[in-house]
Amino acid sequence: MQKIGFAEALDSIVAHDARYARDAYIFLRDALDYTTKQQKKTKGTNVRHVSGPQLLDGVRLYALREFGPLVVTVFESWGIRKTEDIGHMVFNLIDAGIFGKTEEDSIEDFKNIYDFGDAFVRPFAPTKPMAEKKLPPSLPAPKSS
Repeated sequence: MQKIGFAEALDSIVAHDARYARDAYIFLRDALDYTTKQQKKTKGTNVRHVSGPQLLDGVRLYALREFGPLVVTVFESWGIRKTEDIGHMVFNLIDAGIFGKTEEDSIEDFKNIYDFGDAFVRPFAPTKPMAEKKLPPSLPAPKSS
């Protein structure tokens, strides 16, 4: 049996499940690579498996790095609105033979891990409330003739 390539797998996935944009899957693959590299730096060894919560943390960090305050906008344009959406994408890639999994891995690993507002908006929110701006004095009312 010939192994299917990533591009062909994406064609098939998007044709059967149009919830998520093709670019979202490319981002997810890149986020997995980022996550494994980060884990290798901290653990000092090759990472053979990344759990759902570990991947979601890597997705969060990589998305903030790549898109800054536009993460939520980009994700929404791709159909991603919550962490469980990323889990569905992961399992689509597993079903296509692109990602692997262990017996312990489940879609439940991706449910409600973090709130997108807390993860992607709060890092860019001002730390102090903006000082009230002084409004210009009212203009005099027009004179009637």
